[in-house]
Amino acid sequence: MQVLVHHTPILVQLMRCSCFSLRSFSLKPRSHFPLHYECDESQLLHYLTNGFLHEARTILHSFPSGNIHSRVVHWTSMLTNYAKHGYVEQARNLFDIMPHRNIVTYNAMLSAYLQSGMTRQAKRFFDDMPERNVVSWTAMLSGYAGLGWIDDARKVFDEMPERNVVSWNSMVVGLIRNGDLEEARKVFDDTPDKNVVSWNAMIEGYVENGRMDDAKDLFDQIECRNVITWTSMISGYCRVGDVNEAFRLFQIMPEKNVVSWTAMIGGFAWNGFYREALLLFLDMMTLSDAKPNEETFVSLVYACAGMGFPCLGKQLHAQMILNRWKLDDYDCRLGRSLVRMYSVCGLMDSARSVFEGDMKNCDDQSFNSMINGYVQAGQLHKAQELFDTVPIRNKIAWTCMISGYLSAGQVLKASNLFDDMPDSDKDSIAWTLMIYGYVQNELIAEAINLFAEMMAQGASPINSTYAVLFGAVGSVAYLDLGWQLHAMQLKTIYEYEYDVYLENSLISMYAKCGEIEDAYRIFSNMNCRDKISWNSMIMGLSDHGRANEALNMYETMLEFGVYPDAVTFLGVLTACAHAGFVDKGCELFSVMLNDYALQPGLEHYVSIINILGRAGRVKDAEEFVLRLPVEPNHTIWGALIGVCGLSKTDADIARRAATRLLELDPLNAPGHVTLCNIYAANDRHLEETSLRREMRMKGVRKAPGCSWILVKGKVHAFSSGDRLDPLAEEMLLQS
Repeated sequence: MQVLVHHTPILVQLMRCSCFSLRSFSLKPRSHFPLHYECDESQLLHYLTNGFLHEARTILHSFPSGNIHSRVVHWTSMLTNYAKHGYVEQARNLFDIMPHRNIVTYNAMLSAYLQSGMTRQAKRFFDDMPERNVVSWTAMLSGYAGLGWIDDARKVFDEMPERNVVSWNSMVVGLIRNGDLEEARKVFDDTPDKNVVSWNAMIEGYVENGRMDDAKDLFDQIECRNVITWTSMISGYCRVGDVNEAFRLFQIMPEKNVVSWTAMIGGFAWNGFYREALLLFLDMMTLSDAKPNEETFVSLVYACAGMGFPCLGKQLHAQMILNRWKLDDYDCRLGRSLVRMYSVCGLMDSARSVFEGDMKNCDDQSFNSMINGYVQAGQLHKAQELFDTVPIRNKIAWTCMISGYLSAGQVLKASNLFDDMPDSDKDSIAWTLMIYGYVQNELIAEAINLFAEMMAQGASPINSTYAVLFGAVGSVAYLDLGWQLHAMQLKTIYEYEYDVYLENSLISMYAKCGEIEDAYRIFSNMNCRDKISWNSMIMGLSDHGRANEALNMYETMLEFGVYPDAVTFLGVLTACAHAGFVDKGCELFSVMLNDYALQPGLEHYVSIINILGRAGRVKDAEEFVLRLPVEPNHTIWGALIGVCGLSKTDADIARRAATRLLELDPLNAPGHVTLCNIYAANDRHLEETSLRREMRMKGVRKAPGCSWILVKGKVHAFSSGDRLDPLAEEMLLQS
């Protein structure tokens, strides 16, 4: 997390004033000069600009007489003013025609060159100066360091005949900005008379590079801490995510200003503590005299977006308008943050209003926020319209549109967009997104083919790519391909970085493909496990009929302090259903409700029906269904019919369940077939014949079973009743 603290530089304030030009330029008259000399100064600039140096020199001589010192001070002030507004050449012309100069004049001209980036001219001027003082040397040192010429800066520093604390601090700052923290620390340690600026510079250097332990050591040593020192430490801890330590320092700091408050508010917001950010802002408004600035509002708007509080965001927007912050949004960060907030909250009309109100300043971030907002709101046509108007589309805009079409099931449009996407933007994330989209839409073969194309194009797969593919392989239970992908993952991910998501997908893949031992081996070797890891293993053991091991895994999970969720209980209930553990299953269902206050879903109710029905307690299963707190749907009644078919003796219960099922789903084929089988098993052939006649009249047909085999990347499917494929023998040999 990075907390940005904003100070408006004087130069920026000048740029926001009326356009500076020769016509508009004028110098305010000094109190010791008559008013009519203001026009002479403007005329002087005109002569200097056009090279009329003789006339310019005449104006200088016409200035009121006085002591030489006051005249030099005035001329030097004009020189500095010209240079500050970008008139460096005119400043040099003025310098050349000045009848008298002092060391301040020379330093002013040297600074004019350096501040304008004219470093070589500055070096020549520096070498020709008749005398130099510590200010001259320090100016050259800072100029070199600012351009990254750190060797030249160090040479100047070593050659300086004398140094003051500003010189030492300039060298430290120059080294820090050029990434040489160790050398900067040496110079800092050698600084004879450190001031608070020295300490703050070194602390800020450590903070910028995330070395908070080193920054803390210095912070503990410094005796002259000021508000900048404290704020730097707070910002640093927020950047590395240690918000608790940042807030501890914030609470004990003796003095706070708007920058301190904003640093802490931003630290909360950027680290996801949105509520704390908003509450701290309320404290700022009620407990201090600090007034919020642009950065404060940016952080607050971000917090509102994170909390999903559009109403509060609107109030903040209103406050910005009332306080005229919109007029000061020179870097457009406020506008971008508002567009993002409204888009995240789904208020696309409000987002569009802010977006269109400042179109000339809209950047990629604003376009991306708008496109993503429309996609999330399901307004793909508006997202596409805006996407078509983006001046330069970046990879975020492309991937956002592709993701939107894939989520909506419009795979062809997504695929066409991906094909049109510039190759330079097709990074590993873009390829993975497209592969995931195919998997999400159950196009497994297409996903595998796209992965092969990705490899052929030279794009390197990432952990997420393999995790998506492992999930796809598990869904079709194709173990050979899973082994190949796993081996490829081990070979292509050269820099090992532990990824629990990848490990979980491997557990699930091996479990679904029947290799529960491999799944357990991966689970056992994991460096750390999350709840999904435990759930995947419990579900895998349960699906393989290893009920006792699944229940033991559940108990071990609790011993590790991991709280179960609805998926956990579904796994153990399924295990109990497979093993016939009726009492244990009912006990776990009660624990789920009473101890963990988890709301059961339909799948949990179905598990209890299976537990009771497979143990022969079909009557209890029916009573359980009738006592449910929710209205049973066709899934519940279908489950009850299914357990009736296990013993084939509960025809009356099956008939009642079938009646309710067919009221909800008249064309439900499994329900019809199961009831027919129960009638046949109980020699109730008239009812069976009548039901089959009714099925024909309704047009109810059972979907045939299907098998498939993958040969050389192509899926061959076989349905019940199909004739033998002419290539069947060859396929069997190849498989």
